[in-house]
Amino acid sequence: MSAIAYLNFDGIAEQAIAFYAEALHATEVKKVKFKDFPQDPNYPLPEEELELIMESSIAFAGGQLMMSDLLPSMKRTTGELVPGNNVWISLVIEDIQALEKYFARLSVGGHVIMPLSQTPWSSCFGLLADKFGVCWKFNRDADRFLDQVIAGNNGN
Repeated sequence: MSAIAYLNFDGIAEQAIAFYAEALHATEVKKVKFKDFPQDPNYPLPEEELELIMESSIAFAGGQLMMSDLLPSMKRTTGELVPGNNVWISLVIEDIQALEKYFARLSVGGHVIMPLSQTPWSSCFGLLADKFGVCWKFNRDADRFLDQVIAGNNGN
């Protein structure tokens, strides 16, 4: 298991990735835009949102940061991004039972934004804000998703 700081941005994640990758001397940079995987035809994203960063990861000095752009449609639930609420904690855990236990425990007194479920990018993914207002992402296989999409797009 790993707990990873997850930074959300309002349309500038690509700039932030470049900045942090250079500043932290990243050893590996992965990024996927919303356009890089098939869209749900029932809920198509507007053209301008397809260019936003859906998921990214930079590795540096034994550490890792993950970043993405927050879709405007998510702001109804999460609120507007302001310095301070743009940091999430991402739990990446292969053991689905452990992931479910952490999700259940952290959701007590909080608000489930997205229940744990299978998505196009993860076999088990969910979002919640705990009772202290700290936002959490739960993901069973974040790195595999990034690697698969990048490999399918020849690293672009």
